Amino acid sequence: MFEPAIAPSGTMLGLLQRGRGDGTLHALAAPRPEALAALHHCVLNDPRHDWQVENRSLYYARLYLDLDGGLDEIESHLFDAEDVLDTDENRTGLALAVLGHLASYGRDDALVLLRKYARTGTNWAWALDELALRDDDAGLRSLAGPVLARFAVSAEGEAELSAAVRDAFEPRPWRLWAEDPRDAVGGRVRAAQEQGSFDRWQRQLRPAGPRPGWSVQAIFDWAEEGLERGAVLHVPAARCLSAVAGPEDRSAILGAARDGTDGARCAALHHLAEGRDPAVLDLIEAAAQSPSRTVSDAAVAAFERMCGPEAVDRARGWVHRPDTLGASAAGVLASRGTAQDAPLVLGALREAVRADGPDAPLLWTLVDGTGRLGICAAAPVLRHVYRETASSHLRQRAAGALAATDPSFASGFAVECLWDCEETTREVAALHAETGDARVADRLRRLAADPAEEAEVQTAVRSRIGPDTSAV
Repeated sequence: MFEPAIAPSGTMLGLLQRGRGDGTLHALAAPRPEALAALHHCVLNDPRHDWQVENRSLYYARLYLDLDGGLDEIESHLFDAEDVLDTDENRTGLALAVLGHLASYGRDDALVLLRKYARTGTNWAWALDELALRDDDAGLRSLAGPVLARFAVSAEGEAELSAAVRDAFEPRPWRLWAEDPRDAVGGRVRAAQEQGSFDRWQRQLRPAGPRPGWSVQAIFDWAEEGLERGAVLHVPAARCLSAVAGPEDRSAILGAARDGTDGARCAALHHLAEGRDPAVLDLIEAAAQSPSRTVSDAAVAAFERMCGPEAVDRARGWVHRPDTLGASAAGVLASRGTAQDAPLVLGALREAVRADGPDAPLLWTLVDGTGRLGICAAAPVLRHVYRETASSHLRQRAAGALAATDPSFASGFAVECLWDCEETTREVAALHAETGDARVADRLRRLAADPAEEAEVQTAVRSRIGPDTSAV
């Protein structure tokens, strides 16, 4: 999948792509055709960098309702010829999820579209999952024939049907169809359910993959063999070492961590880090400079798993390094450092933004760290990250950090956060937004009454507008 092209944050399209609350507010104030065009662009061209964890569907569905938007563009997208050529669920997943939310708000046209796509579309399983949450029994039963017709009445077809039943995210349609008295429907589904349960039982009884022998050297050999096959076994090998190795094996493990093959060296480093061996930090520092990327990455990962004060103390010395170990040290200080480490964390935050921009991977940990340590001087950088990042999850973290560091947050970003695409961001806003703004009071009431809103958000909202609260 290609990386999405994100418009500048100062444009309505860029705000909507990011899922920012200001995107909704700008769209409601803009000419309706212009707002709908930007909304359609977002829904039909998923703007998320990580569609599996970032939320947009409820955000876009609510805007469709506010703009009274039609679904012709979504229908054309779903039933385009490309649906047959491009079978990646990313192409249609966001549009189907938006239709699901619209159906839950009572949009019958969205329900009809979902049923139609479940009958004929390539990504039918996603549409069926959306219907499982919103459609009635009669609507779901009407789909049994078209869905089952996708699976040939053959050994291969029945195996595919069994896998589809076993892996279904929402089992409700399959359970309804299993009750059908027709053998071509109920009989097939029941047989597929039984086969799926048997397959799962078989996997539990006979887990796939080789197992190491029960000696230190055998575990090292197993880790190396796995690396040669392309399987990264450092962490499971380290767990095996913890079960097998005794004090008499320490010298062999230290030797492997210093000079062993890549697989053995990585496993040994993880084992020593988990055991907080006194020598491990020096070994990690040496391994981080290894020409082998596998070894250097494993050394950094082993260091990040250490929780003791010795790791924090060493991180203070490593944080200025210009390599991955230096970046890891900054993350350790952000996660586990004390107030004395605030200047180092702030310096690392500024450098990460300067060098790698507002979407740098290290920012997730550093942003959390600024909030945890209450670094008020970080507020300008946090505001920049909040505005510019394309990741709604990173913006969510920036909002939480701003709530802890920026006195202007309650009257500033917290207001727009009430319309944000991420429920955790809306929860932070509900707890902090100043209610002197008329928009805040109205939005809090709307969130409290919205059946699609997350329970945590509504709990936060009701803490502000309860019977004993006079602010709203």
